[in-house]
Amino acid sequence: MNASPGALTLTKKTHSCVRIEKEGRILVIDPGGFSEDDAALGADVMLVTHEHPDHFNEARLRAGLEANPAAEVWTLRSVAEQLSAAFPGRVHTVGDGDAFSAAGFDVTVHGELHAVIHPDIPRITNVGFLVDGSVFHPGDALTVPERPVDTLLLPVMAPWSKISEVIDYVREVEPRRAIDVHDALLTDLARPIYDNQIGALGGADHGRLAPGGTTEL
Repeated sequence: MNASPGALTLTKKTHSCVRIEKEGRILVIDPGGFSEDDAALGADVMLVTHEHPDHFNEARLRAGLEANPAAEVWTLRSVAEQLSAAFPGRVHTVGDGDAFSAAGFDVTVHGELHAVIHPDIPRITNVGFLVDGSVFHPGDALTVPERPVDTLLLPVMAPWSKISEVIDYVREVEPRRAIDVHDALLTDLARPIYDNQIGALGGADHGRLAPGGTTEL
């Protein structure tokens, strides 16, 4: 069955990378070093939340930009500075509170800083992206947008978080459903524990997709 006009289709890639498709246009978030080599190929819009290599891989972004001369990137300054000279006019710097439209997608930007990994490690910038007022990818932070979220892309396991914080984050955002991202370090042995506890305590429908898995939003 074909998706209705304006409907979003989400494809999970490895770790924190996702592809969102609408009416034949493709938006990719965080095609990093843990994601597939072709994660950004075919994208019309590429969004990068921050500079850490599991979220930002310059070669993957360059491949996406070279494959589609109309493709563009929106990201924070630390990433944009590494790409803008090679692709003039196609790499845009954004920050908290910004809004833009690209290839038929409406995007708002939320958040400013990466979560604390350790007090001795300086915090870097990090932004989250809300796509079409529906799907929110926070990057490496537990940012709560000041607007409703239908589908939360949930950073389920990271060196900077514990499961109680993940559960409380779902409760605070109050999405209709949460879908796991940032999960490459989560072993198959641990997944049922996370599934059961987040599903039982988060207050939202909770699920996960294997890399390559797709769902209609």
